[in-house]
Amino acid sequence: MTIEIKAPTLPESVPDGTIATWYKNVGDTVARDELLVDIETDKVVIEVVSPTDGTLKEILKDAGETIVSNQAIASVVENDANKAAVASKVEREVEELPVAQAGAGSNETEAMISPAAKKLIEENNLDATSIAGSGKGGRITKEDILTKLESGSAAKTAVSTAIAPANIGVSDEGRLEERVPMSRLRAKVAERLLHASQSTAMLTTFNEVNMKPVMDIRNRYKEEFEKAHDGTRLGFMSFFVRACTEALKRYPAVNASLDGADVVYHGYQDIGVAVSSPRGLVVPVLRNVDSMGLAQVEKEIRNFGLKARDGKLSIDEMIGGTFTISNGGVFGSLLSTPILNPPQTAILGMHKIQERPMAVSGEVVVLPMMYLALSYDHRMIDGKEAVQFLVTVKELLEDPTRLLLEI
Repeated sequence: MTIEIKAPTLPESVPDGTIATWYKNVGDTVARDELLVDIETDKVVIEVVSPTDGTLKEILKDAGETIVSNQAIASVVENDANKAAVASKVEREVEELPVAQAGAGSNETEAMISPAAKKLIEENNLDATSIAGSGKGGRITKEDILTKLESGSAAKTAVSTAIAPANIGVSDEGRLEERVPMSRLRAKVAERLLHASQSTAMLTTFNEVNMKPVMDIRNRYKEEFEKAHDGTRLGFMSFFVRACTEALKRYPAVNASLDGADVVYHGYQDIGVAVSSPRGLVVPVLRNVDSMGLAQVEKEIRNFGLKARDGKLSIDEMIGGTFTISNGGVFGSLLSTPILNPPQTAILGMHKIQERPMAVSGEVVVLPMMYLALSYDHRMIDGKEAVQFLVTVKELLEDPTRLLLEI
């Protein structure tokens, strides 16, 4: 029986996708729920798995081709269920037969091997002494061999992450060059950034914050915090998220968005956190941050980072957002001007913590300072509001007690 493999249903905001990488070739055996292909959209990479055990019969869309929702991209020939059931029954009966030793000259320390396992060892040229048996008395079972084969296959499989084969050649000057198509995600990021710079009256205001109070709290409570919250580490991002949440409540225009000729004021704070991934910059969104504590914020941000690294972020996790925080400081950036993430009207840029001599009460003191940059759409936000918002964030971070007292 032939089963058609279709592209998943894409959200309305994602009109189409691109076939990124096929992990199987025509004629390859596939298992149920085994990854067949990655489909790259403007926002995320979607994995398509096999619906059944069988053989990949046909690939209808090659790497680099564009697809739409529910479009057929391949077909799989399903295994005969009756044959599979009979084979399974025979294997169970074989497993129940008396076990035999690995060879005629085996000593007492050699593991016992079931007949089914021994057959697989011979067929795949495996070394029985390198396989740990999970059966009774250390007996090597068929499952142990299959696990060994799967791990070996995974280690040997080289997966290409390119959307299309690279065009490697020599330039007119005789220098080696490589030409690779831009990924859908990178192209969309470039399009949005260009649109933001051309269609908004973007302006950036700067300030600096003394990070010593936050660092003192972190150093004092980080071990206790980690124990109390199941290994979640206390970082700086949670303080910034909480400080921005309080500041957004006080200055609703910074939390607003533009919808054509209308200004939409949001009664909630959904903060996007810019995360770097192997495929480019993505911005997953923390929902209803006002109801989240520091520990929950840290957990969510860590989960976003892991998902971004593995390409597991969903489209729903990146839709929306009323404000964005970008932390270029993790890469060593000392100062920058972040670009707006439309339709949002503001974005906060964090930077590297740098010790600098500062004047405090008439004395020069070395303090850990960080530059903050707030880029905003001047059509929506006046300079006064932008500066006051940034000063509020600064004050909340320099005196974290204000976060608890909401003052």
